[in-house]
Amino acid sequence: MTAPATESTADAFFDEAARRDAVDPLRGLRERFVASESSLVYFDGNSLGRPPRATVDRLTSFVTDEWGGRLIRGWDESWMALPFDVGDEIGTVTLGAAAGQTVVADSTTVLLYKLVRAAFDAQRAADPARVELVVDRDNFPTDRYIVEGIAKECGGTVRWIDVDLRSGVTVDLLRDAVGPRTAVVVLSHVAYRSGHLADAAALTEVAHAAGALVVWDLCHSAGSVPIALDAWDVDLAVGCTYKYLNGGPGSPAFAYVARRHQASLVPPISGWMGAADVFTMGPTFRPAEGMRRFLSGTPPILGMLAMRDTLDMIRDAGIDAVREKSIALTDFTVRLGDALLAPRGVTLASPRDAAARGGHVTFSHPAMREVTARLWQQDVLPDYRDPGGLRVGLSPLSTSFAEVTAGMAAVAAALDDVAASAGGPSAH
Repeated sequence: MTAPATESTADAFFDEAARRDAVDPLRGLRERFVASESSLVYFDGNSLGRPPRATVDRLTSFVTDEWGGRLIRGWDESWMALPFDVGDEIGTVTLGAAAGQTVVADSTTVLLYKLVRAAFDAQRAADPARVELVVDRDNFPTDRYIVEGIAKECGGTVRWIDVDLRSGVTVDLLRDAVGPRTAVVVLSHVAYRSGHLADAAALTEVAHAAGALVVWDLCHSAGSVPIALDAWDVDLAVGCTYKYLNGGPGSPAFAYVARRHQASLVPPISGWMGAADVFTMGPTFRPAEGMRRFLSGTPPILGMLAMRDTLDMIRDAGIDAVREKSIALTDFTVRLGDALLAPRGVTLASPRDAAARGGHVTFSHPAMREVTARLWQQDVLPDYRDPGGLRVGLSPLSTSFAEVTAGMAAVAAALDDVAASAGGPSAH
């Protein structure tokens, strides 16, 4: 599969990968995922994680025993509490959040809207001059669209931060953007495109110094990067569960609201599950105390099941060990990129410093869209992000060093194939 000029280089990396896999303290976890024994290379665990094998039995048991056996009684027996129980698991295992501050509910988009809008309303009520929402131009589209939509709804304005696409929001950039008119700042902990890892503690401090509230998007960090929401004095956060938490396609998101804000924030979507007494069915809405007020409709029980098996693995391994493996994988990928891809005109579009990088690495080349399409036909699955970025997502629980080597060698070969089909010169 690899080009002749790089065979010896790739062989050396395969040898190193075998040695590293043999001593990897998390190597046994890979076997706990469905189809991990196949030759398929999965570089998209930061978009949709592999399903744990234990989840097969968990879902089967739920359908036959709880849903099929207990039927409507399941709500009274456990399901009503599940959004809070699983929320607390996510909080304690991955977010550095004490119990009673995290809940599993809607999609990421809906929860972002709820928290950003509630924060904006509270800020403007306390100080009518605070009408600005701050967000960077490279934030995930949903985050930007939500901010723009709320500004239009509420008569606010958007303050944009221009960032380097290979990095992200820095302390200096945020300090220049916030001020007495700032109501809410919306930031991503790990940039979806470059993988830049933001200094969440320092950025939160900058926002607070300006009197603003911060909503953190944790979609690309929860389950991969250590997070300390309570210690960082974070106000609000939202994250999805189908990436590093392996909750499955469309599994529900989680919301974190620091205890100090829970009583003062009023969710903009009032639903029966967020009422003080769910079954009173009263004529008017009165929000519940605590995190229940941030629910709206009936909780997505099935969608909360799969992630519990991954949370068990992260708890047993420890998030610090997960992060150590993540850094080892991304460092190894960067080295492979330097050896196999850079000679083909590919540039690194992610931070080179591991301390400033999350769990994925992006490589840039004008042909990467076509390269990605070719790789998918070969059971090598990265994803593509404009402009010209091939994103390599590495899930520490399920990705091996050998898998990384095989995938990166395939990328190099695909680049050669694309160049050859275009009649261009060989890269080697």
